[in-house]
Amino acid sequence: MNNSPIRIGINPISWSNDDLPSLGGETPLSTALSEGKAIGYEGFELNGKFPKTPEGVHQVLAEHDLALVSGWYSSGLAHRSAEDEIEAIASHCRLLAHNGATVMVYGEVAGSIQGKRVPLLERPRFHSQAQWQAYGDKLTRVAAFTQSQGVRLAYHHHMGAYVETPDDIDQLMAVTGDEVGLLFDSGHCFMGGGDPLALLDRHIERICHVHFKDVRQAVVQLARNNQWSFPDCIVNGAFTVPGDGDLDFAPMLDRLYQADYRGWIVVEAEQDPAVAPSYAYAKKGFDTLRELVAMTEARYRATA
Repeated sequence: MNNSPIRIGINPISWSNDDLPSLGGETPLSTALSEGKAIGYEGFELNGKFPKTPEGVHQVLAEHDLALVSGWYSSGLAHRSAEDEIEAIASHCRLLAHNGATVMVYGEVAGSIQGKRVPLLERPRFHSQAQWQAYGDKLTRVAAFTQSQGVRLAYHHHMGAYVETPDDIDQLMAVTGDEVGLLFDSGHCFMGGGDPLALLDRHIERICHVHFKDVRQAVVQLARNNQWSFPDCIVNGAFTVPGDGDLDFAPMLDRLYQADYRGWIVVEAEQDPAVAPSYAYAKKGFDTLRELVAMTEARYRATA
C-alpha cells in the first residue's frame, strides 16, 4: 500500500471524546498514539489533548512516527462576519500547515446542540434562501483564505448543526464556490437521513476529506423514534467503526477510486470506550478498511 493514493488515519475519539469527556477522559494522548501506530495507522487527526502549538504537535507525533491528518476547527461563522472568522482561524491554519496537513475539518458550532442533551430536532436552521446565500458567501471567503495558507476547508456536515441533512448539504454546495470542500462522513450522512453512496455521487468533485463511520441501523431508528440528542446517540451505540455496523463501504471506496480521490480516509466512531474497547475497535476499523483498499486496488490494477 506504499504507493496507494489512499492513506488510512484515525481520530482519537476512539480513545477519548471531546464533547463528552466522561467517555475516555482519563486516557492519555500517548496511549491513543502508541496503540494507533501499533495497529498500523499512518496518521491522526487532532483532539483536545494535543498541544496547542505547531511545534508541540510536531513533537508528539514525531515521537510515534505519525503524520498529522487534519484537525477540527470550531467555527462561529453563522453568527459573525467572514473577517472575524478569518482572524480566528488563522492560527489553526498555521498549525495544520506547519505539520503537513492540507485539509481542515471545519465544523459550524454557532447555535449547535451537538454536545447538549437536547433533541436533534431543535438544531439551528437557515430559514430562507437569503440566509443560505449570505452564509455561503461568507464561507467562500473564509475558504479562499485557508486555501491561500495551503489548507483546504473541508466542511463537516454534522448532527445537531446547521448543515445536517442531505438537503442541507445540497444547499451548502449550491451557495458556495469551489474553494469550499466537503468532508464526507458516512455515519453522519446516514444518521441525517441520507444515502451515503448517493451523496458521494452528487458531490464527489467537492469531497476533499473522508470519515468512514459505521452505524447500527436499529439504534439509529430508536434515536429517530425517541427524538434523542446527539450525546444520547453516542452513549447508546448508534455509531461504530467500519466492519462492525450495517453500512457497505466497498461501493463507497470504489466511487472514491473512480473519482481518483487522493488523500486520507479516517476511521471514526463516537462511542463509549468502556463498552467498545479502544484498541480492539480501532483495529477492527483498520483491518476492515485495509482489506477493502487492497481488494479495490487489486481490481483496478487488473483492469488497467
